[in-house]
Amino acid sequence: MGLDDEGRRDREGARDEVPDAARAPERGGWEAEAVAHSPDALAVVDADGRFVRANPAAAALCGVAAGAVPGCPSPFPLPTGGEPLPHPAVVEFEAAPGVRRALAYALRQVPGQERWVVSFRDVTASRLRERRLAAVATAAAGVAARRSLKSTLEALAQELARADSLAGVQILTASSGGDRLHVIGLAGFGRAPDFFDMLLRCRDLGAHLAMLDVLRSGEAQVVPHRYETTMTDPAWEPLREHLMHPRWDAFASVPLLVGGQTVGVLNAFFAPGQVVGEEEMEFLRAMAQQAAVAVDHAELLERERDVARREERQKLARDLHDSVVQQVFSIMMQSGSLGVLARRGLVPDAARLAVVADELSSAAEDVLADLRSTVHELRPAVSPGRGLEAAVSSLLDTTAARTGLRVALEVDDPGAELGALDPVLAEDVYRVVAEAVHNTVKHAGAAALSVALAVHADAGRRHLTAEVRDDGSGLPAPDPDGPPSSGFGMTAMRERAERWDGALHVRAQQPAGTAVRLELPLLTTVAVADPAARVLP
Repeated sequence: MGLDDEGRRDREGARDEVPDAARAPERGGWEAEAVAHSPDALAVVDADGRFVRANPAAAALCGVAAGAVPGCPSPFPLPTGGEPLPHPAVVEFEAAPGVRRALAYALRQVPGQERWVVSFRDVTASRLRERRLAAVATAAAGVAARRSLKSTLEALAQELARADSLAGVQILTASSGGDRLHVIGLAGFGRAPDFFDMLLRCRDLGAHLAMLDVLRSGEAQVVPHRYETTMTDPAWEPLREHLMHPRWDAFASVPLLVGGQTVGVLNAFFAPGQVVGEEEMEFLRAMAQQAAVAVDHAELLERERDVARREERQKLARDLHDSVVQQVFSIMMQSGSLGVLARRGLVPDAARLAVVADELSSAAEDVLADLRSTVHELRPAVSPGRGLEAAVSSLLDTTAARTGLRVALEVDDPGAELGALDPVLAEDVYRVVAEAVHNTVKHAGAAALSVALAVHADAGRRHLTAEVRDDGSGLPAPDPDGPPSSGFGMTAMRERAERWDGALHVRAQQPAGTAVRLELPLLTTVAVADPAARVLP
């Protein structure tokens, strides 16, 4: 082959989109030097997707030693069935334990051979930035779209772990009183029913819970190689098995800040090989800010509910005026008329006097019943030192005395948790039960009702149920022009359930009556008044 043929072949190769790296090492001269020192990775793979040759840049990106390239599996899927390959394509793979890379690549088959030339470059950083931006945007949209704080932070934790390839994420918020923490958002680690018992044993053995410093100072912290410490320090032995998988290395904790106040923390567990630099911390701060916005949004909704409660009490006051005041006015008028007649010596006959007396007695009974009902609605339901069970028992006793209904209370609480519920949650559960009891008294025409309270575990997660059952007339026929059970009381009950990521079910009973069932997941909490009893790590 002459020089003209050699030149023509070089010109044809130069027109190829991907250099012919299959022969470059054999040619010597400038071509071999260009392949060896190319900033882009160049390699040849066989029909099984295994490396035949690779330049130093390719071997380094794929985590393959230079002398062990031939026969090593490549991360690049080859086209099948004549399908054209998208250009450029991107593949993500684990180059080393805990080290994930994204490679943009282009393939070209060597003419007449079952080999492919692949040109690729590292786009891990740009892909990571894209995922982080998408995660922040998704989290921001979720804060606005989701009604439940728990579901919002759970989704945010999952999004954060996926975007940054983290081994685990925890999002914790402080209660309104500031004396408890709730583990709400979680990704990576499984849920352990006795997690905090194990944590407290670690504290007693001398384990330092670094997250507390963040909670107090409002400043983020990074603890490198925390996994190694956890696996070797005897103080962490009670939690070692739980924290062993998935494998992680460094730990970072970022505060959730609202108006300069720390309302919680976001804990990130980094996979081995991940660098915790300023970019990573900025991303965690951005996600923590979205979590803080969700917490602030939930508090805003709570303030709106407070306004609604005040409006509800104003409505009760108006009802009091419209019923009790009018009835008292009627009693006053009738008794005044009797007094006028008596002073004039015009005493009515015994029969007429008996009728007036009955009317006065009946009106007084109505007034007394309305007053009792109104006072019961206005007074605090679950006050400090008075748990949910006691409040519901008092409600049933009052209802029985006022209406003559047969009542019963069933409690299944082996862990005595009903008395230690978050006061706001206990108040909402009580209000749902009270509304269901009120509906029974007002609409069902029942002779008996019962309330069942229970706390139980299912697949490692704890739930609270409250069910009100009666033997009355059952559910009314659905309104063909609107959704069923859409009255003000029922709407308020459903909103209280959704506030805690729970559900309300209303169903007919057989042979007669109605059952209203509230189901709520119970968030894992731990007291934070004792600084050593806070949350990992």
